[in-house]
Amino acid sequence: MSHYSRDDFNLTDNVGFAIVKARNLVMEQMDAALKDLNVRAHHVGIFMSLLRGKDTTPATLSRYLGIDTGLMTRTLDKLETLGMVKRSRSTDDRRMVNLELTEAGREVALRIAGIAPDVLNTRLQYFSKAEFEELQRLLRKFLND
Repeated sequence: MSHYSRDDFNLTDNVGFAIVKARNLVMEQMDAALKDLNVRAHHVGIFMSLLRGKDTTPATLSRYLGIDTGLMTRTLDKLETLGMVKRSRSTDDRRMVNLELTEAGREVALRIAGIAPDVLNTRLQYFSKAEFEELQRLLRKFLND
């Protein structure tokens, strides 16, 4: 089923525009909430993945977070310079780089874990439980390939 056509497509009245605008709004508010930690909203996924021990290589993080490998490398370089992330070569395969949070990075990640829910809950404060669950369901459906 087609929901848009060339004749009725409007630049600002479509699902893609709304999703991008919603993302930008959340990122802006997350950046403001994280400013004292010297990290940005686009770092949150990296910190949370490493804190939970998931996707602990640059390649798996790139795939999981949908970030191109060049941007991932630059971001990890910055976080490493800030003393928050440490890279090490795998002992099994020297071509593989493993990532882990430093103690400072772990502290930041734990603080992010307390801040991020507040930012999201502020955006969702007018949603009922049923509306929130429906939004999650619809987004999963939208993201399904």
